[in-house]
Amino acid sequence: MITMEDVEGMTSLSHEEIAAVAEHENLPDLDAACYADYLMHQHHGAAHVQQLICEDIRAALHRDDVPRAKELYAVLHHFLSEHPDAARGSEA
Repeated sequence: MITMEDVEGMTSLSHEEIAAVAEHENLPDLDAACYADYLMHQHHGAAHVQQLICEDIRAALHRDDVPRAKELYAVLHHFLSEHPDAARGSEA
C-alpha cells in the first residue's frame, strides 16, 4: 500500500508545503500532493505554488490568526530556499 509519505517522496515538496496547498485549495492531502506536483512541472508552476502560500498567509492575517501566519511564513521560507525560481522577479 502506498502511504502519504511515499507520495510526498515522489514530489519535490515537503509535507508542510503540500498541507498549505491542501488548505488553500480545500483538498485532501493526497489530492493536494498530486495537484502541487502537477503545478511544479508547469511553466512558472513554482511561482504559482508560492502565490498560493502567500495568499494563505494573507488570509491568516486577515482573520487575526498570527500563529498560523507564522507557520505559513516558515513554509514559504523553506519553499523559496528549495525553489528559488519561485521568487518574484526571477527569470526562470
